[in-house]
Amino acid sequence: MSEPKEQEAETTWSRSRSQFKGKQNSEYFDPCQEAADKSLRCLRRNGGDRTLCQDCFDAYRACKKSWMAEMTKERKAKTGGPF
Repeated sequence: MSEPKEQEAETTWSRSRSQFKGKQNSEYFDPCQEAADKSLRCLRRNGGDRTLCQDCFDAYRACKKSWMAEMTKERKAKTGGPF
């Protein structure tokens, strides 16, 4: 069940990569914003009951984890180190 979420996160990053690279350094861009918005909408819809929104939270975490791993991988490939 976690595989589709990981694939969705990779797809999200793949779609957002050009937007992220084209932004100004001072701009903030989150390719997982759609998943974050879904989580917040779920909380509002369910009166703040976090247990009903766990799937949304898991999808957001998977997206962020995938995004950060990809950014670290690209950074290491570009500079030869973690920074």
